[in-house]
Amino acid sequence: MTRKDQRRWDERYTGKGPASGGAVGPPGAFAAYADLFPTTGRALDIACGRGFAGIWLAQRGLQVVGLDVSAVAIGQARELARHSGVDESCLFDVVDLDDGLPDGLLVDVIVCHKFRDRRLDRALIDRLAPDGLLATAARSEVGAEPGPFRAAPGELVAAFGELDVIAAGEGDGQAWLLARA
Repeated sequence: MTRKDQRRWDERYTGKGPASGGAVGPPGAFAAYADLFPTTGRALDIACGRGFAGIWLAQRGLQVVGLDVSAVAIGQARELARHSGVDESCLFDVVDLDDGLPDGLLVDVIVCHKFRDRRLDRALIDRLAPDGLLATAARSEVGAEPGPFRAAPGELVAAFGELDVIAAGEGDGQAWLLARA
């Protein structure tokens, strides 16, 4: 990612202000499936932003690694984890995912919400532990204009088709998929 893009994301999160006790929980598309998320193990929160999903997973009992390109967002995620009492269960780090997914242990859950980089698809599948859960949601061309960061119709199901798809949906400019390794 260019330095200009990183600054743009930093400015966006600075404008939102600190995340203080905000609503943490599963991303909206997965709220109806919250009971399918494990309560032990390791989780990876890709493009975690201010850490809401990762902190929810930590509150459920998982050890969480959250990655985002914005140092401002990562600072806010760390502060929210401290405020929420789960900072010992969360490691938030600044990572440019344009360089690929950093090496790491297999995880029981991957959340990738509002971020789509087709180059990471294989790495996400490979990072899942047996029976691991992938929850991914992205902007979609379905019900919206095409664009470089939007999933084409059927793209998520095709990209992660080797996993056991639990549920998926598209519409109103959003696509999401919940699948198990």
